[in-house]
Amino acid sequence: MTDKEKQKEILKLKKELNAVIIAHNYQIPEIQDIADFLGDSLELSKKVAKLDNDRIFFCGVKFMAETAKILSPNKHIYIPDINAGCKMADMVTAKSLREFKKKYPEAKTVCYVNTTAETKTECDICCTSANAADIVNSLDTDTVLFVPDGNLASYVQTKTSKRVIPYPGFCYVHNLIAKDDVEMARALHPEAIVIVHPEAKLEASLAADYILSTGGMVKIAKETDKKEIVVGTEEGMIYRLQKENPGKKFYPLKDKLICQGMKAITLDNLLTSLKELKYEIELPEDIIKNAYEPIKRMVDLK
Repeated sequence: MTDKEKQKEILKLKKELNAVIIAHNYQIPEIQDIADFLGDSLELSKKVAKLDNDRIFFCGVKFMAETAKILSPNKHIYIPDINAGCKMADMVTAKSLREFKKKYPEAKTVCYVNTTAETKTECDICCTSANAADIVNSLDTDTVLFVPDGNLASYVQTKTSKRVIPYPGFCYVHNLIAKDDVEMARALHPEAIVIVHPEAKLEASLAADYILSTGGMVKIAKETDKKEIVVGTEEGMIYRLQKENPGKKFYPLKDKLICQGMKAITLDNLLTSLKELKYEIELPEDIIKNAYEPIKRMVDLK
């Protein structure tokens, strides 16, 4: 089958199942083109909660599908490749977080949504890259443990007077972005603005014109008068930005910013997932209940 034929078959099966396909901004173009909704992980999970459909095929990495399940426990959430993981999320476990917390008993713990469901049960509140600083500043404590992204923690530290103690984790894709890359991009594209995700190294983020979540990137791409934009995040983001803004040019900050977990989702395994209803996300009730609370606290603060 050609890709077009696979896409046609996927859409046919989706209709028969009364299902919805959602895809993260980093997915391959062929997946983005047939998704009902595109967005960041929390945005998509909140969208799932509002849908009447009870079969959701989540094209992203596993922690994202878990978050959707936590917010919609009565729905059937499927991920086309059960091994589509996030290496940063895997850098912290519930057990290692409990040990980390013992060193700072006076602190409160903020978990980035890029954590597993089980790890979320050990935190006080969750955050996204967009609201991380606001979440930290909302807490009634002077010391905050930030898990697991050390680079995002460093960025948050520039936005708060609180002491932010980072867990030693990172996104292996964004961690490749250095200040030199930003400077080289400016030299290559002098008319462009440079936007960088806050999971990048702090010196690179601060050298950019804007530090933005993927949702923020979508927004600024539409609103800016600039016709050229250098994008410092996973390469899949550029496809969506270019598609939605055909009159502008988008350039990757550097080559090979590729998340293998995101690229694990293909037309082939999405088609199999629809045919065989696999792989369904299943979580113990106590994990769902205890992980829901820190997510709800975050949503309630917005």
